[in-house]
Amino acid sequence: MRLCRHSVLQPLRCVRLRPCIRKARSRLPLRIRELFTYISVLVHSLYFNSLTDSDVVFDSVFEPVFLTVDYITRWFGTVFVCLVVFLTSSILAIAYAVLLPLILNTYSPAWIVWHVFYGHWNLIMIAFHYYKAAKTSPGYLPLERNSSPFVSVCKKCIMPKPARTHHCGICNTCILKMDHHCPWLNNCVGHFNHRYFFSFCLFMTLGCVYCSISGRNLFLDAYNALERFKHLDVEKPGVPVTGMGVLLGLVPTGQTSYQTPAPPYTFRDKMTHKSIIYMWVLTSTVGVALGALTFWHAVLISRGETSIERHINKKETKRMANRGRVFRNPYNYGRLNNWKVFLGVEKRSHWVTRVLLPSGHTPYGDGRTWEVFPTKKDFISV
Repeated sequence: MRLCRHSVLQPLRCVRLRPCIRKARSRLPLRIRELFTYISVLVHSLYFNSLTDSDVVFDSVFEPVFLTVDYITRWFGTVFVCLVVFLTSSILAIAYAVLLPLILNTYSPAWIVWHVFYGHWNLIMIAFHYYKAAKTSPGYLPLERNSSPFVSVCKKCIMPKPARTHHCGICNTCILKMDHHCPWLNNCVGHFNHRYFFSFCLFMTLGCVYCSISGRNLFLDAYNALERFKHLDVEKPGVPVTGMGVLLGLVPTGQTSYQTPAPPYTFRDKMTHKSIIYMWVLTSTVGVALGALTFWHAVLISRGETSIERHINKKETKRMANRGRVFRNPYNYGRLNNWKVFLGVEKRSHWVTRVLLPSGHTPYGDGRTWEVFPTKKDFISV
């Protein structure tokens, strides 16, 4: 059996080419060789161990995109906060300038007391919790050495991370019990301001629903009034008449235009109706969107999870199911106990003083150590 000459010479050619490639690479400038080595290390880092999966590859490929989004969000946080303050202030201005006089003139004394009391209570709760959520520190890792237990090391901060701690790319630091970074607060939502964030979302949703329901008839009346104004504006006053119109006697001699009467509405009436429509549309839209977000966070709190832990626990559930085991969230103390821990309720009166009234009490624990309860017992007896 004769051997092919090409098949015999091919390995020899490869052996000869390798030294040539190395020599050519050594002739390159040091800067290019370092860049080539760095790129090769990055490529090999994608599959350096068995724990690498599609999520790691995806994060590595889209890391520049994530950095760009984090940079933009960091710098536009102040703009988002100003937008929240502006929109809320515009609704308050309409409520005090348009709705309050209407309520005082048309409603019964009992309804006047209800609207004034509930409206101002809701406003105080919104302002208080938004300020506290934006200004309260979410909880950072201590810079000095401490003996707190940790479960991993942050690959960006190069610091030990306690349980439920995650790194925020926008704040560029690790956050205790991080839920997410909220651009509307220009702050992270973590262990020490999570309750303020949820309370703000809840009371803002209640306020939007209150304005939407109580202002529905006003919205319909304002919309119908603007439609009537449009029909009245079809015939505009002051249409010039020249040429044959003067000769035919359509207008008196010396007069060049029709003198139609003034419209039966004023500029103030028109702006009032437009303000009511603006308020109803804005509050209804925000109420639906923010209500869905509030409901989702309420579900997570009932399960003893944060937004980040929801994704982690979902993956762990699938991984454990493939092994024939059941995953249980170690921080789920039971639905009622989860709400007690989250709201800081330690006795019956706290449902009023700490939930229905403004309260600046600190949350349970320090955010670095967490107690694990395998059974659902009464965590905080009430």
